[in-house]
Amino acid sequence: MVFLHQLSDFIDNYTVSNSSPSYYYQGRSPEGGELLRLPRTSLVEAIAHNLMQHLAQNDLHCGEGKMYGILLVELPLGEQRVIKAFSGLLNGNSIVEGWVPPISGRDEVALEEARTLAELEAIKQEIITLKQLPQRQQYETLKSEFDIKLVSLSDRHQNYKQQRHEKRQILCETLTGEALIIALEQLDEESRQQKIERRRFKRQQDEALHPLKSIIETADIQIRELKQQRKQLSRQLQTQMHAAYTLVNFLGQSKCLQQLIPHNLPTGTGDCCAPKLLHYAATHNLKPLAMAEFWWGASSVNQDKIQGEFYGACLERCQPLMGFLLSGLRPNPPTPLRARSGGEIYPLSLQERGRGEVLPIVYEDEWLIAVNKPPGLLSVPGRYRDRQDSVVTRLRNLLPDGDTLTSVHRLDQETSGILLLARDRSSHRQLSQQFQQRQIHKVYEALLSGLLTIDEGVIQLPLSADLQNRPYQQVDECGKFSLTHFQVIAREKDYTRVEFIPITGRTHQLRVHAADVRGLGMTILGDRLYGCNAVVNRLYLHARELRFQHPQTRQTVHLQTHTPF
Repeated sequence: MVFLHQLSDFIDNYTVSNSSPSYYYQGRSPEGGELLRLPRTSLVEAIAHNLMQHLAQNDLHCGEGKMYGILLVELPLGEQRVIKAFSGLLNGNSIVEGWVPPISGRDEVALEEARTLAELEAIKQEIITLKQLPQRQQYETLKSEFDIKLVSLSDRHQNYKQQRHEKRQILCETLTGEALIIALEQLDEESRQQKIERRRFKRQQDEALHPLKSIIETADIQIRELKQQRKQLSRQLQTQMHAAYTLVNFLGQSKCLQQLIPHNLPTGTGDCCAPKLLHYAATHNLKPLAMAEFWWGASSVNQDKIQGEFYGACLERCQPLMGFLLSGLRPNPPTPLRARSGGEIYPLSLQERGRGEVLPIVYEDEWLIAVNKPPGLLSVPGRYRDRQDSVVTRLRNLLPDGDTLTSVHRLDQETSGILLLARDRSSHRQLSQQFQQRQIHKVYEALLSGLLTIDEGVIQLPLSADLQNRPYQQVDECGKFSLTHFQVIAREKDYTRVEFIPITGRTHQLRVHAADVRGLGMTILGDRLYGCNAVVNRLYLHARELRFQHPQTRQTVHLQTHTPF
């Protein structure tokens, strides 16, 4: 079976970019503790984009959402090849022609896995049968009918009660003696008969519903027991598989998953793309050069994975394995910041930073720091554990005063450019007020995927979140006021280079104002979320300039960066 693919299978005449990697797979060596890193470069992203096209055209994934991975490797004689992997199973298969096989160990538990999977499927079908019992629908139908009758009965009795109250008042005013007593007893008897009628109705309801309810409660108990049995079987199988799965690194060392993650080993560990690719490379004398993982297919359950987007190593299953898997590779260049004696932080020179630096400093003083954020990196850590890598996280790990560092604003993950952070609460509060009061001057540069016929203008379209399709934003008349100025800089072949000046700062504001037909009607190049299908390696949107009043010195600060496209 062929696993090594030629670069020409994915790309033709690719020009190597000097741009910094957009992400690093990294981990500390268990032996010496040094930081080991493997980049995600523009070349491997271009290869991945071609694989996305292949998946779309061949519908190999059948709509199932999952992670896919690409690893660019070097053979012993220097030739470069590509290997690819998918997470878990692909259409129910662990071995698929052209994709690297699962990590060794699965064969050892194959029979046990097949038997357990058959048991799990039988339990699943039994649960479905119990959930679809005809008595459930009968119960709901009867209960609904009784509820309607009870409401009608209650309304009728309430009317009678009101009438009796009025009659008692009239009788007390018009009758006396024995006649009054007899008349009031008749009203009391009428009240007693209605109570008897209500109790009789309740008894009829219970007699009809109780047998059905008992059957349903028994079925629910069985379902809970089956789910517990299913959980125990799954855990038992996972334990066996984790003990059998053996990973190999580039030092030739091998360890099973239980040795690498002895406690709270998550389900599916060892089945992700990154471990599959690195294990295969280590066991076949292949030198990793760059790696990329992306999501393809339906959105994930938590709606935190979008088709066509790149993602880093997940914190639960992959990140704990990275240090071991990368052991044997050469350490990467030094980190971009270091401290002078006395603890003062200053940026390294270009030579010291090295080509791998992804957080070049635009501005820095004792109150503020601004970096040129690369595309593909979050501004701040996300909600879930696999989305913790961010500008804030990295700077907090690098800077001695990192714990007090907070982002004043945010850029979309795929947007590059100036990101401003404060080093103390006072500076953060004052800058936040400037953003809220729209006193910050922001300039973005973008490439539109088409030729714009007008040279400049204003877009005013209210925006709101599409709650059924997060993180997608939409034009909504009831949404938040959103205003953008734009001006054409140049027209280049089939693209238009545009300067955006957002007055408001809504989520995805420039992307929606560009893509919506009521705006410019043209997506920003590379914006797959809003409909751009071009095969490019990034979103062509860059936060080029930022002008604001310094929160402490009160002087005007004007930050500028070079647009990288």
